[in-house]
Amino acid sequence: MQPAASLEGKTAIVTGAGAGLGRAEALALAKAGASVVVNDVSEAAAGVVDEIAALGAEAVLVTGDIGERATADALVSAAERLGGLHVVVNNAGFCRDRMIFSMSDEEWDSVVRVHLRGHFLLSRNAGAYWKARSKAAGAPVYGRVVNTTSEACLFGSVGQPNYAAAKAGIAALTVATARGLERDGVRATAICPRARTAMTENVFGDSPVDGVDPMSVDHVAPFVAFLAAPAADKINGQVFVVHSGMVVLMAPPTVEARFDAAGQLWTADDLVDQIGGYFDDRDPERIFAANELKNLP
Repeated sequence: MQPAASLEGKTAIVTGAGAGLGRAEALALAKAGASVVVNDVSEAAAGVVDEIAALGAEAVLVTGDIGERATADALVSAAERLGGLHVVVNNAGFCRDRMIFSMSDEEWDSVVRVHLRGHFLLSRNAGAYWKARSKAAGAPVYGRVVNTTSEACLFGSVGQPNYAAAKAGIAALTVATARGLERDGVRATAICPRARTAMTENVFGDSPVDGVDPMSVDHVAPFVAFLAAPAADKINGQVFVVHSGMVVLMAPPTVEARFDAAGQLWTADDLVDQIGGYFDDRDPERIFAANELKNLP
């Protein structure tokens, strides 16, 4: 392994690491040399700690709901006991799918709480940890945040308004984290993974009998380990789509058109002529969504 890809001497936290993508990410980080704090809501995640130990790396389990402040506190404390905190992989989440017109308050709140609040709580605690150490040292420290957003927020997933909104918030949170902690040495990025897990078992269908599954978590985990490594030091505030042996760097939103009032204030006729007229012959499928992603091979 190249030194720039090594995580020797580093400690990482991975949320939702008991199975699926989180488990694969925790193992990839351990293979790169990191000690790992494994988080999940179930004690069954202890099996992942055993797998990491079998690789010759150190790991501890911290169970708890990532939407609770106490869990974020416990995770940072556990990382400190392993030698300090260097990497955070925010992965934990779940779905409560429903159309917007039939979604309950609880279905909205629970998904936003675990995804967006969960990302915030651990990122905030880690950011404060790194900020304090950077100030004490008078120099940047090593810090990496890898967040998990989703193509659902890029497409506006029809049956997942709660999930899409939370994931869009995570993308914005990633950029704010990157800008707010860059001077302290911290890099924050986000991935939109396609992976066959318990959460997506009804999305991608059955895995292929032969060959490598294009939706395997093994396409995503190595990229997360790369983003956590020194080799990714120049990558900050970016969003990537990852699956099937492919990594796509997403561009930020761009300005398509500008409209200016003819006078000091808009009039109804002016709005109809300028803005309404602009959309008269425009493709109605061109909305604020990354539709071109659907056409990638």
